[in-house]
Amino acid sequence: MCGIFAYLNYLTPKTRREVLEYLVTGLKRLEYRGYDSAGVAVDSEDGKGIVLVKQTGKVKALEEAINESMIGHDIDSPLMSHCGISHTRWATHGEPSELNSHPQRSDEENSFVVVHNGIITNYKDVKTFLEKRGYKFESETDTEIIAKLVHHLYMQHPNYSFRELVEQVIQQLEGAFSLAFKSKHFPGECVATRRGSPLLVGIKTKTRLATDHIPILYGKEHRPHGANREVPMMPRTESTSEFQPLEDKEVEYFFASDASAVIEHTNRVIYLEDDDVAAVKEGALSIHRLKKSMDDSHAREIITLKMEIQQIMKGNYEYFMQKEIFEQPESVVNTMRGRVNLNDNTVTLGGIKEYIPEIKRCRRLMLIGCGTSYHSAVATRQLLEELTELPVMVELASDFLDRNTPIFRDDVCFFISQSGETADTLMALRYCKQRGALIVGITNTVGSSICRESHCGVHINAGPEIGVASTKAYTSQFISLVMFGLVMSEDRISLQTRRQEILNGLKNLDAQIKDVLKLDSQVLDIVKDLYQQKSLLIMGRGYNFATCMEGALKVKELTYMHCEGIMAGELKHGPLALVDDMMPIVMIVMRDGVYNKTINAIQQVKARGGQPIVICEENDKETMVFAHKVLEVPKTVDCLQGILTVIPMQLLSYHIAVLRGCNVDCPRNLAKSVTVE
Repeated sequence: MCGIFAYLNYLTPKTRREVLEYLVTGLKRLEYRGYDSAGVAVDSEDGKGIVLVKQTGKVKALEEAINESMIGHDIDSPLMSHCGISHTRWATHGEPSELNSHPQRSDEENSFVVVHNGIITNYKDVKTFLEKRGYKFESETDTEIIAKLVHHLYMQHPNYSFRELVEQVIQQLEGAFSLAFKSKHFPGECVATRRGSPLLVGIKTKTRLATDHIPILYGKEHRPHGANREVPMMPRTESTSEFQPLEDKEVEYFFASDASAVIEHTNRVIYLEDDDVAAVKEGALSIHRLKKSMDDSHAREIITLKMEIQQIMKGNYEYFMQKEIFEQPESVVNTMRGRVNLNDNTVTLGGIKEYIPEIKRCRRLMLIGCGTSYHSAVATRQLLEELTELPVMVELASDFLDRNTPIFRDDVCFFISQSGETADTLMALRYCKQRGALIVGITNTVGSSICRESHCGVHINAGPEIGVASTKAYTSQFISLVMFGLVMSEDRISLQTRRQEILNGLKNLDAQIKDVLKLDSQVLDIVKDLYQQKSLLIMGRGYNFATCMEGALKVKELTYMHCEGIMAGELKHGPLALVDDMMPIVMIVMRDGVYNKTINAIQQVKARGGQPIVICEENDKETMVFAHKVLEVPKTVDCLQGILTVIPMQLLSYHIAVLRGCNVDCPRNLAKSVTVE
């Protein structure tokens, strides 16, 4: 949720027009994260002040406001150094408004401005402290206290550097945040920091760097023996014999909460760790920490991203979500690529290979996630129980934390998150890690917090997912957990026949998904009779119960229609009272181990006047008899059928949303990366 994008050029001539275009484009790349207002801060025309432009609504409205505010001003003269910061806000403290939008300022002179992702939990205490010292607040946000606190410290310690002021500020803050600061007192400088919310630094240079590792600097009491106070510059070389400080060279920096905002400018990034303070002064980047912990590395690595800008563009599709649904034949193959060898029927997960013996000795497996990630755990629990013969617990991260669940040293805990930054999941991870459990991360984002804090893990390789409602990440998480089950059972003779069935199913999966996607026009025809309804029930059981929950979540997310995923076995214990000839019902009926029980449920629905839309196997005439309308999907092995049955539900929710005039990629009140509780 929310998005930060900041840009700084040094010895690289840019006009204010170009800087503003960079900032606005960066925000557009972050729109998918969810927001309700946006703003930018750049230097004034004389370079002695800061101009703020803020607007509620979409980035397009901000762009128009910027163009209007710059009329009559010189924005085409080149500047050798300039820092601009920008933000998309998702309202937490205070309603969406121009005053509550970011950047937030310290005073009427805009001495310090800050953009902030996250929530400050002790902001009321800090606000009271500042009010007693004469500060007046103009917004309802928790962010304004940060801007005023840095101003207060500057007035108390005018000799402090910008970076030292920020270090003092973050010591007073509790909660989750990523921050980028700009000040008229420190022109051409930018300071950024994070704790519990993602932030990266992109670096663009004309000459290659002499090192891919930026040293970490510590406070005096934590400095390595013999280290001096001087800030080492990030070196770069044009030849193997030349070694020069970076400040002598042209350079551009990009600070962002997501790699998608910087990839069109540079693929060289540093992912900041919690409590890192990254400061750019006179073109030189330094990374500081106040304290050194036991597991701290001595440097931050510059990573080369493999993402391409084409991957985050819609192409010929109307919406990102539509594009991502239709990318699933490729995304599932990418998840398996290099891992599933169909020639010798082996599965290798390099990220957890060394830990497999330890996992096999564990007491139980715990799968922990939120929303769609939780549903992928529900979808694979039965198979993991079968292939590992271990107890498998599936937990919602928020509920898991609320209960203070007992965790033991011989537990193995899987943390599943598309972004790798989901706040509840991340805190549950830290809770389990403190208690000695083995931590396995299942994420789609390299360099994310869950990636870095896990002992081992699996990157699902689904590719960038821009739509707020997760689609291809769900099917890739599903397959990643199936592959884990196959690895765990590779030496079990009694399970080899079952493993072969699953491997054969994985082999044909991409082609079968393509067949399911051909149902798009049929789904649209069905939706034309559904989209004006107020409620929808989705029923199934066994391996397809997770599909019901995930399908219902997609309908709720995208269409704002009430929808419920119901376990068909629970029909007689209450939900049957909802069934009549007016209630739209979708039923998933597959010829698996619970087929007869599911047929019993559909007969009960028909007996109460229900007219079910049935998702069943191709040519299953016996089941089609009970259907009002039918969607036929190819048959695969029972434990993979959920991948094929969830796609019609994704298409159904997408088409209902379009017909209802909803914002498909950015549903109201929701954000892509939920980085606060």
